[in-house]
Amino acid sequence: MDRKKEMIKYHGFGVAPAEIEALLLEHPAIIDTAVIGVPDDEAGELIKGIVVQRPGTTVTEEEILTFANGKLAGYKRIHFIEFINAIPKTASGKILRRELAAREKERKQN
Repeated sequence: MDRKKEMIKYHGFGVAPAEIEALLLEHPAIIDTAVIGVPDDEAGELIKGIVVQRPGTTVTEEEILTFANGKLAGYKRIHFIEFINAIPKTASGKILRRELAAREKERKQN
């Protein structure tokens, strides 16, 4: 169960990041993932998956979106995928979504 403040609001629907992260981890080319909401004027937030690719594999954003969105309800669909080298986590293994959201906000400003 995600904390309430981590829930993504898409057109008034609440989307739990952990549910989408678990689905993304089912893909054989993904070894770690985090899901955040990206601010959007129309929808409130759009869903963005941030993934770490398994070494020695190749996968595209389109392949991951097709894999995941085919198994998700319409309001839970992922809109963007970003590939990174490591997901920031606390010492206990909790995903630091605030850091990922801050990176996204900084990227939008540049």
